[in-house]
Amino acid sequence: MVKQKASRPATKTAVKKRRGAKAAARSSARKAVKAKARTAVPKKPARPRQRIAISHHREEDFKADGLRAYAKYRDLGIADASHGLAQAHVIRLQGPCDPAEVSKLHFHDVDFQMVYVLKGWVKTYMDGQGETLMKEGSAWTQPPKIKHMILDYSDDVELLEVILPAEFRTVELKA
Repeated sequence: MVKQKASRPATKTAVKKRRGAKAAARSSARKAVKAKARTAVPKKPARPRQRIAISHHREEDFKADGLRAYAKYRDLGIADASHGLAQAHVIRLQGPCDPAEVSKLHFHDVDFQMVYVLKGWVKTYMDGQGETLMKEGSAWTQPPKIKHMILDYSDDVELLEVILPAEFRTVELKA
């Protein structure tokens, strides 16, 4: 028996049908994967709406109730206004500096930490960075869990510190 060749238009139609079926199958598979991915990702719980925080300078707002006994802190109201997303405060390190008290290697279990020198100077040590003298107008970030310590500071030093989240753990290490 001799096979007859299909006409050219019929061949093209058959090829197009096969390609169309494959494309439809791929498209259906993609849609299924995308739909599964959309449903598999749990949504973050809605964070309460942030409020405006306004803080005016008042000497009586500097309290010795913070992380370090040799410092006074002025809370800027960010933790309450952001429902714990962040905190910010002005820190006055009390002079004269006593390295036996302040120079303790530690880290903070935070997502973000930034410090800006408002007045005076502070000498710090950060793991991988070494010693750095920060003066009025200097700023730095400390990556999460970086080992660091204060080595020295001027009697008039004031720092602005911003930390995320507002509540965090500090771990003191043996030097």
